[in-house]
Amino acid sequence: MNPLSLDAETLVEEARAEAGLEHFGDESFREPLGVLLDSLESEANLNDVGRATQHARIVESLVTRLMTEDYFRRHPEILDEDLGEVVVIVGLARTGTTRLHRLLGSGPAFQVAQWWQVRYPAPFPGSDWRRDDPRIAAAHAEVEATLEAVPALATVHPWDPEGADEEVMLLEHTFLSWVPESSAHVPSYQDWLDQQDLTDAYRYLARFLRFIQWQKKEAGRGGGRWILKSPFHLAHIDPLFEVFPGARVIQTHRDPLETIPSAASLYRSLQVLNTDSTDPKRVGDAVRLRYRSALESCLRARARHGPERFIDVDYRAVGRDAIGEARRIYAWLGLDLTDEAEQAMLEWSRDNARDRRASHAYSLEEFGFTREGLASDFAEYRAQHVFD
Repeated sequence: MNPLSLDAETLVEEARAEAGLEHFGDESFREPLGVLLDSLESEANLNDVGRATQHARIVESLVTRLMTEDYFRRHPEILDEDLGEVVVIVGLARTGTTRLHRLLGSGPAFQVAQWWQVRYPAPFPGSDWRRDDPRIAAAHAEVEATLEAVPALATVHPWDPEGADEEVMLLEHTFLSWVPESSAHVPSYQDWLDQQDLTDAYRYLARFLRFIQWQKKEAGRGGGRWILKSPFHLAHIDPLFEVFPGARVIQTHRDPLETIPSAASLYRSLQVLNTDSTDPKRVGDAVRLRYRSALESCLRARARHGPERFIDVDYRAVGRDAIGEARRIYAWLGLDLTDEAEQAMLEWSRDNARDRRASHAYSLEEFGFTREGLASDFAEYRAQHVFD
């Protein structure tokens, strides 16, 4: 068996052998997996490291599906977990979604999925995960290795193995997410993905969240209302609301003239791990089109679903008075901001100040952007939110 094969059946059989399990349950993943693999083979121009990384990541996803399905078989009560009315943070990449997510998630009113949980949603076989979970140590080791390989990533994103993070990493296991395009040039996969109804992918995400919630309870942790976050949801408000009918959305805002070049820099930092031929202007154009389309989709969805399910949060306002913005969000949700919650958020803010990390250096020009071009692309949005 070729250890670097990107053939679908080879990867499926490798995952079965690694997991020691046969049954995937729902096998709707096969079509998107096939489209992704074709795109990786024909378009991504992977180097040896990139090929090995993509191979390992896909096998990992398949193993995760097998192990998760085995837990559902042995513990059918997992699917009875009530997720309640979730809160979801959406926004263009680089609009402070991570900061707001971790700020709000630091208080007792909410529960979050931590990076190690979205990275490794299924307990390692044979581990005593209810008392001493080895996934946490594995997450620390992976983050350390990633930042050692590409130190610039530490300036772009606050990596925290035990911090709240994006559930798009759970959607990755459906092979219906933006994760592949962030680390590889896969335009045909992106075009195909944009034509898909992702309702079933969101149903699978809900299964994962129930699984994580069940694990939290088994380990004596958890509680509170779920708060999720991902820029990915900007483009998929309809399936999000279909699967989570009581969901409320916090939309963060920041000038696209700042966010789009920053997001392009993040994508490029990830792609250099996988290919020797990254074109920054091609990356910039893909990011610009991706987020312009996602933002337009969100604005249309907001018009359909009505204003009561959405609240807007300005990146600048969070910078001026994070607790004040948290208090406004709590009031919108009908929650009391307790002294305990406020103190937890103050402590988190103090311990995670932005100036503790090096500044993120990038320019519009290196990605083929101009101020005039981006201003034109996002003119309606910038006027609505008073960015000039």
